[in-house]
Amino acid sequence: MDLEIGSNVYRNTDGIVECEGVAQLEVTLRKPDGPLMVNFVVLDEVGRVTAKVVNSSMAFNERRTLELSRTPTSLVITRGEGGKVILQVELVAPDRVVIRKGEFITAKGHVLEITPTEWRVDKQRMSGKDTDVKGGSVEIG
Repeated sequence: MDLEIGSNVYRNTDGIVECEGVAQLEVTLRKPDGPLMVNFVVLDEVGRVTAKVVNSSMAFNERRTLELSRTPTSLVITRGEGGKVILQVELVAPDRVVIRKGEFITAKGHVLEITPTEWRVDKQRMSGKDTDVKGGSVEIG
C-alpha cells in the first residue's frame, strides 16, 4: 500500500507509521479498495496512553475528549472542544491512503504536525519527498 503523509509519498509500505522510533499508527485495508482499518495510539506529554483506536473504533478514551467519525473509506479523530483534528485518514484510490491533516504527541513528547504540504516534528520537517520503503514501515522523525 502507498501512504501519502502531507505531500510526502511512501510507496510499498506495510501500513505502519513509526513516529520517532515508536509504531504509533497502523493502516490496513481488507481489500485494495477498502474498508479502511486504522489502529492508533494517542499519548499525552509524558508518554501515557490517553486514547486508543483499534480497527477504526475507539477502544479507550480516558479523558473522553476525543471524537471519532468514520466511513468505509475515511476516519477522522477530533478533540471535542473546538473540533481540532488529531488525525484525518482517507482511502483515495485502491491501495493508496492519504493522511492530509493531523496533530498529536509522539512517544518522545514532541508534537507531530501533518498539513497538506508537509509533516514536521521537533526540528525536522519533510515536504514533497517520494520514497519506496520496500515493504517496510514509514519512519517519521
